[in-house]
Amino acid sequence: MEPIVLDGYYTLIFATIVLILGRFFVAKIKFLQDFNIPEAVAGGLIVAALIFALYQWNGMSFKFDTGLKDAFMLVFFASVGLSADFSRLKQGGIPLVIFLVVVSVLIVIQNVVGVSLASVFGLDPKLGLITGSITLTGGHGTGAAWAKTFQDKYALQGVTEMAMASATFGLVAGGLIGGPVARHLVNKLRLGKKAHVKKADASPDAYDGSTFEDKDNFRYITATSVIETMALFAACLAFSKVMKMLLPDSSLPQFVWALGFGVILRNVLTKVFKFDMFDRAIDIFGNASLSLFLAIALMDIKLWELSGLAGPMLIILLIQTVVMILYGYFVTFRVMGKDYDAAILTAGHCGFGLGATPTAVANMQSVTEKFGPSHKAFLIVPLVGAFFVDLVNLGVITSFVEFLS
Repeated sequence: MEPIVLDGYYTLIFATIVLILGRFFVAKIKFLQDFNIPEAVAGGLIVAALIFALYQWNGMSFKFDTGLKDAFMLVFFASVGLSADFSRLKQGGIPLVIFLVVVSVLIVIQNVVGVSLASVFGLDPKLGLITGSITLTGGHGTGAAWAKTFQDKYALQGVTEMAMASATFGLVAGGLIGGPVARHLVNKLRLGKKAHVKKADASPDAYDGSTFEDKDNFRYITATSVIETMALFAACLAFSKVMKMLLPDSSLPQFVWALGFGVILRNVLTKVFKFDMFDRAIDIFGNASLSLFLAIALMDIKLWELSGLAGPMLIILLIQTVVMILYGYFVTFRVMGKDYDAAILTAGHCGFGLGATPTAVANMQSVTEKFGPSHKAFLIVPLVGAFFVDLVNLGVITSFVEFLS
């Protein structure tokens, strides 16, 4: 049966239903609350399971508007860039550098594990990179780009399907393990609920500029500020599209251009032209886009394709998930200070170490909503996960490919 094609309007309706369902089930099911599963992940997997049941019953499937998903992803990353005031970046300081080193070491480990296990199963070692940092740290975009390279240059077959399945597995796994790992670490610290007490004042003026940290906090915005902010986002997205057209062979995904231009645009406007950047509006757009991107990405998962994962590939991905859990628990948490902020950083690392930066932010939000804010984590993770990690990953993957060729 041909899939039922849903345009952008219906895809958006489905996405909002996913988020409403996710919020409802998280509020009603204690297990989801206790393990801090993000609402988008809970709702997305429920809808994906329903679609899977329909497919198994009568072959019915849906094709959602991926352009809308990509647009929300670009808006989210642009919001990260537009929030990156250089004066705030200085606050990251040494912890940001240390976290980047921790993340970089995991990228190497993921590829060593992937290549080693692929060799054990008698597969081409380069296929191990597909189940390594190419798709787990890199995501769908990086996976698709390198799959094309492997297919064209090394004549490896079925690499694209393998990359998409691996990236999808990572997106789900990253959203499922981050909350439970961080929850265990926070409980181990014996900080109790609301480790860092939030502001009691919920008035619009209570907003403190902490982007993404408390998505349900009131943010006073105006029509003028919304229009100005929309123009900034449009500029970031337009620039990313132009750069992708000018550099079609670049290994950098489009969202990196959107984020990078956002950083430049914000700091030029505020420092040179003394423009009053409206962080509240950026925050609103960023959080809404984050939720909608995750909802569309997860409801678009074809579980029947994941169920058909080849045995060796599934084993490698399961082992990579265990490696991420152990690394986050014994390395990320300890190196970053063994405190509450370190636990939230670990939740974020689990998110983009297996899935994507939006998953990382959603993981952290689900934990901080229960235990309290972590300014340090929400400053460091979006920047490292959305920008620096892709540059490191590119260098590491290139080195491994050259070594294996």
